[in-house]
Amino acid sequence: MFKEASSQSALREWQQEVNDISAEFRLTITINDIITADHRFQEVCFSQGCSERIRQQHQMSLLQYINAATFEHASTLPQENSKADVYHQLVRDQAGHIVMALSFSAVNHDLDKPEMFQALTAVQIRIADMLSSAVRASLTSMDLHNKQPENVIHSVDVQAFINAFDEHIWIKNTDGIYIGCNKSVERAWRKSADQIVGKSDFDLFDPRTATLFIEGDKLAIDTGAAVVVSECEEVDLNSNKVWLETIKAPVYDPQGQLTGVIGMTRNIAKHKEAQEQLMLAANVFQNAVEGVVITDTYGNITEINQAFTDITGYSREEVLGQNPRILSSGRHPKSFFERLWNTLLVQGKWHGEIWNRRKHGAIFPQAITISAVFDKQNIIQYYVAVFADISAQKQNEEKLKNLAYFDPLTQLPNRMQFMSLLEQELIHSNRAKKQLAILFLDIDFFKHINDSLGHVIGDEILVELAKRLSYALSDFDVLARLSGDEFVVMLPSIMGTDSVTSSVDRIRSVFERPFILDNAQSVRLTASIGVAIYPSDGDDHDSLLRNADAAMHRAKLDGRNNYAFYTESMTKQAVAQLKLQTALHQAIANDDFYLVYQPKLKLDDLTPYGFEALIRWHDPILGDISPGEFIPLAEKIGLIWGIGLWVLKTACLQGVEWLTQGKYFDRISVNVASLQIQRSDFVEQVRLILLETGLPAKHLELEVTESCMMHDPDAIIRDLKLLGAMGIALSIDDFGTGYSSLNYLKKLPIDKLKIDQSFVRDIPHDSNNTAIAKAVIALGHALNLQIIAEGVETQAQADFLRVNGCDLAQGYLYSKPRLPEALADFLPPVASMKSKK
Repeated sequence: MFKEASSQSALREWQQEVNDISAEFRLTITINDIITADHRFQEVCFSQGCSERIRQQHQMSLLQYINAATFEHASTLPQENSKADVYHQLVRDQAGHIVMALSFSAVNHDLDKPEMFQALTAVQIRIADMLSSAVRASLTSMDLHNKQPENVIHSVDVQAFINAFDEHIWIKNTDGIYIGCNKSVERAWRKSADQIVGKSDFDLFDPRTATLFIEGDKLAIDTGAAVVVSECEEVDLNSNKVWLETIKAPVYDPQGQLTGVIGMTRNIAKHKEAQEQLMLAANVFQNAVEGVVITDTYGNITEINQAFTDITGYSREEVLGQNPRILSSGRHPKSFFERLWNTLLVQGKWHGEIWNRRKHGAIFPQAITISAVFDKQNIIQYYVAVFADISAQKQNEEKLKNLAYFDPLTQLPNRMQFMSLLEQELIHSNRAKKQLAILFLDIDFFKHINDSLGHVIGDEILVELAKRLSYALSDFDVLARLSGDEFVVMLPSIMGTDSVTSSVDRIRSVFERPFILDNAQSVRLTASIGVAIYPSDGDDHDSLLRNADAAMHRAKLDGRNNYAFYTESMTKQAVAQLKLQTALHQAIANDDFYLVYQPKLKLDDLTPYGFEALIRWHDPILGDISPGEFIPLAEKIGLIWGIGLWVLKTACLQGVEWLTQGKYFDRISVNVASLQIQRSDFVEQVRLILLETGLPAKHLELEVTESCMMHDPDAIIRDLKLLGAMGIALSIDDFGTGYSSLNYLKKLPIDKLKIDQSFVRDIPHDSNNTAIAKAVIALGHALNLQIIAEGVETQAQADFLRVNGCDLAQGYLYSKPRLPEALADFLPPVASMKSKK
């Protein structure tokens, strides 16, 4: 009923919605109208790519499910539905009758037998319920019963029926006598029905034509089915050439006895034209200079042309049924293809350049356009890719580029290229409201090198310096040689002076090693560097470069081997940053860090649960320095790895000390920075620390942030699973403030979600924060995770969290972070805890 009552545009919107949900949550969805009392189905829509076999199995499972339910009076679904491989939701009308059914199964392309389904996850069931609710809401706005078609019996005269057709239709009895024909036959044969009916072919046509017609009748009778008996080109009544096709079929009575032959002649000119167009398209396809490849919706190759073979070296037999990834060169990251497919699915077309590999191994560039081919229901049926080998074009472009835009000595961008790149980056920075920095670098007293050792040696030193600088900078930075001993660096999208000073330090470290000459003589150099920041120090490439040059000269005036910012205020800020950086290095050497611990409590009875280890730093000169200030700096200058291992080892040793004293605690949690967990040896280092300190893994918890998933998520998930297998608990810290992805969250082997204190702060007065907190708690419990809230400072916050099911809490309401010796009231004896259990 829903299908008949809905407009075509509404049905297309439902189909698109089903496709989107199916792709996002890996669900196969079918929606069926229940059109009769004995539960016959009419498909409304189904997931893109859902095979006929899967839809049939959905309907078989649905029929069993409906029969198991109480059809007329059931108000709820059978409870075993939530555990079934195919999950069903029934929609009833106001009288309680079932009018529609939605069926869901988990997509699993890896299974050998497509009829076998995996059980749905809790998240998938939640999504299924939400879609079902949306369908129910749509049905309530429709008066379906008034739109059901009425059973009306029409009496249709056979002669009127066949007269309605433009095709020539006639009927003969078993004796070959015409017993009926339509108006089209009368016009084509230029005879009235009275002149045709009752006559045989020999009465109406010449002997040769009559014989052909009778042989056609015999062929249809012998075949027992409709057959094409002739196809010819003739001239119609308007003197136009037409292609006519004659079809004949035997006619049987209800007892199966032959009663005659029915014939029909139709104009197939459009069909012939389509055939010619197909032949033309096939010729164009095979003879095109560009390579063409066609794939099905799963990306498997179904057809290629000769140019594909000429370009790649693969024959048609070698690639049919294969995925185009057999051509992959390995030069593009996974994110490149993710963006490609996202553009293709959203816009229906993608155009760009890809590096692929030929059969014999050579890598080549190609310009390619990939298009999606849709059917009438706007569902993708095929993908067509047309590509051209642009190797020669790339080689020519590279030669011209090197001649016009690169320094012939160092192969770095020259002034023209640098100014062009800088101008483009300024446009981007202006739109994105971001800063960038220009570093103007001049080698101190380089003229002495040329005067004493000669220009050939000077050129060798410049080439070596260019290599060192290139290695010291990131892939996003731009290094250029302006002239002589002057170099310039562009740092795009800087976050402040701290990132600039880090880059300056890396550049200055290049000069720490001497330059070794051919005669084993070594030369040491220094450089003066000037820094200008966009937009504060200039809003165009000329002013920025000019001001960076001025800052460089001021650095020379200050004694050389130095750097200076164009603005005095930024120079002071950079000096302060440098002091903090120097102090941080010294703090590591002097072991100036220490740990404090903040208790965690169970919200239901406020019994102690565990502690979070927090690092603190007191510098003899700078005083107490906040972790929010020195931890980001440690990450930027590469010190976080050593600091993180120190925190982990110190916390483990403290835990062993408490256990030795007979004190009870569940776990000590330690924060792990994203850069730590990205290290390939992080899991091994954690294992070694546990072995060295002797702390059982069941007493350790690691807190990671959502941002750790932004870099190689598959590797991060693998390492977290290894940590979980050791017995270490894992939690997501500051949940909801960073890179959130349910797709990755459901894959992570985590035990807890921590609600960030920014969401707890205004509870219960802020409606947005209360809604977020409730949602995080519900989501965590749906994934069988514990929920802990940090930053709990008031009783009202604690009461709200406890009522809404939050499991654990920490905050100033219970205790500030304390030194180990001040935590006695949160460390009960093990014996007392055992007696409670």
